[in-house]
Amino acid sequence: MSAEDAGLARAAGLTPLEIVEELDRHIIGQSKAKRSVAVALRNHYRRRQLPEELQAEVTPKNILMIGPTGVGKTEIARRLARLARAPFLKVEATKFTEVGYVGRDVESIVRDLVRASTAMVEAEKKEEVRGAARAAAKERLLDALLPGGTTEGRERMRALLDAGELDDRNVEIEVRDEKPAGVMMPGMEEMGLNLQDMLSNFMPQRSVKRTVSVREARRVLEDEEADRLIDHDAASREAVHRAETMGIVFIDEIDKIAGSEGTSGSDVSGEGVQRDLLPVVEGTQVTTRQGPVNTDHMLFIAAGAFNVSKPSDLIPELQGRFPIRVELEELGAGDFQRILTQPRHALTKQYTQLLAVDGTHLRFEESGIVALAEFAERVNRDVEDIGARRLHTVLETVLEDVSFGTQLGTVVIDGEYVRRKLEGIVDDEDLSRYVL
Repeated sequence: MSAEDAGLARAAGLTPLEIVEELDRHIIGQSKAKRSVAVALRNHYRRRQLPEELQAEVTPKNILMIGPTGVGKTEIARRLARLARAPFLKVEATKFTEVGYVGRDVESIVRDLVRASTAMVEAEKKEEVRGAARAAAKERLLDALLPGGTTEGRERMRALLDAGELDDRNVEIEVRDEKPAGVMMPGMEEMGLNLQDMLSNFMPQRSVKRTVSVREARRVLEDEEADRLIDHDAASREAVHRAETMGIVFIDEIDKIAGSEGTSGSDVSGEGVQRDLLPVVEGTQVTTRQGPVNTDHMLFIAAGAFNVSKPSDLIPELQGRFPIRVELEELGAGDFQRILTQPRHALTKQYTQLLAVDGTHLRFEESGIVALAEFAERVNRDVEDIGARRLHTVLETVLEDVSFGTQLGTVVIDGEYVRRKLEGIVDDEDLSRYVL
């Protein structure tokens, strides 16, 4: 079973309800959005079980998420892609310009997705040959440590190497020369090409000598051997296929290009970017370094706050390509309390583990969690609503002295501690704008 099929099988083993439960482990609330993306992921698998003729007719139901910043739009899409082991790309709509202007064109979305897919596939292929690569790297390392040695001496050196007794010793190894960035030619960035790539087909592979520790040499040589053992052409074909059939593209800030007033650059019409984006979302073929890539079955998830504009300000054709619309809810103090404690890698758990490295033991009391959540909600309401991201700034301010090292041992974060650190800042609106 290929890595792609294994990923699909894993996703196929989960019903939409189970996918939502997986997302709940990392993201608090937003059940409607989770249900929508869970169904979309399941449909990726369902389509592949249909007869080939019908498969071509079934296209993904793209999703438009509407909600303020910091409520989980990006994280939902990212976690979904990770769950399915699918190629994932996040882009901002405002980074693109319409055809005819200097800047990134929307087709670069597909090229970037294929690059992400290629990196994913090659990493998986390297893991498959890791054992053979490790053995080959060890032989090269022995050649460098004991050039021309006897069989007996080589076996003694092998035993020392296996025991890790040579890890800190320096050794000179010969490795492939890293490709320089090359000279970028006008207009070639969007084609994913540079001068070095063009010349590499006609230039012999160069090697350079490096002096590094045995530990580092082992890592470098294993990577090089793994790269040599995999079939790059097959990996490239699989990467293209995976991007075409499983790729997920998250387009953020789409509200910023809605309507004729929206811009994505100097004097560049947001409507023009929408019209360029339409064929990519609708289904087209884009030329990449790996060959033509079809976008018919990629899943596109667009998101925006739509504070100034509204979804109906998008051009009608683009609106029609996002049939599923989900409105995400604003987060309140109750949500913040759950975000601080319930997810598998909640912020409080991260800080507890981080500071434990230096011998500081944090203990978050329930009153402290409640106070942190209430202050975050208050600042969002009075200054600007940035959702759960406010928790990062609040926690950093509360734990500033602890992180600096002025408080060691056990530190109890309770309601009184939080109020002592934050009340003076929050009460001063001007100060809270800069600090929190």
